[in-house]
Amino acid sequence: MAQIIDSSTSRYYDQYPCRLPVWWGRYGDIGPHPEGSGISGRKVVIRIEKKFKKIESVFAKILRAPKELRRPLDIMNSLLWELCDGTRTFQEICKQLDSTYHEEIAPVVNRTTLGIASLVSKNLMLVIDEPLEGKWDIGPGITPSGQTLAPLDERMKIDCSLLDGEHY
Repeated sequence: MAQIIDSSTSRYYDQYPCRLPVWWGRYGDIGPHPEGSGISGRKVVIRIEKKFKKIESVFAKILRAPKELRRPLDIMNSLLWELCDGTRTFQEICKQLDSTYHEEIAPVVNRTTLGIASLVSKNLMLVIDEPLEGKWDIGPGITPSGQTLAPLDERMKIDCSLLDGEHY
């Protein structure tokens, strides 16, 4: 596989970006995407339970605040999310994104580094030195331990099924 110019300048060079255990699903129409297992080309939404302290929970109840945070990702970050399954190196992810989005994502190394850094800063992703190999569950529709999420309204049409070749 040909390396992308300057991929060695990224702090993630030769590492494996990987989703952390978090509830997520796919929605919407299929957009541009490369061929490969676990890649749909659809948008991704992430759900995270809100944890309130005592006084916050009182105000949340009074104000009828939502009990979860939903983070819909744009189409490029959705593809980045799907690619970061702990089996692909940073270079492979950059190559896939570049071949899919061309000029839209240029410079691909910088944009990919920033996208991963943003997800890492939100505790949604981790960058590891070796392939994940099933150390934790990263598939769609799984509520991580320590979180309680209500069942989804079917009208939202969020797909949590595994794709061919995708793993938990």
